[in-house]
Amino acid sequence: MKSCTMFAVQADGREIRTVEGLADGGTLHPLQQAFWDQHGLQCGYCTPGMLLTAYAMLKHNPAPTDADIREGLAGNLCRCTGYQNIIKSVQQAAGTLGHASAATA
Repeated sequence: MKSCTMFAVQADGREIRTVEGLADGGTLHPLQQAFWDQHGLQCGYCTPGMLLTAYAMLKHNPAPTDADIREGLAGNLCRCTGYQNIIKSVQQAAGTLGHASAATA
């Protein structure tokens, strides 16, 4: 749920995830690490939205194609990166998360 589409009182009793909540203690979430590794951020303005949108997308589609990633992130605008490194970041995270899921299965 996008924070701009609901009042805070409507979230009472619900779990709210922010970009800071992706990390596990001092360990970056695979998406955060991928954005770091692939230079998927520059100024940082769009990064929280990109990360949380990608997180939600990967929960529903753990093996997205490039077209899936582009479509999934289409509502997020970035004026700095040209999107290529953001797409590479999501691809890396999908691979990392896929390997982690296979290892625990």
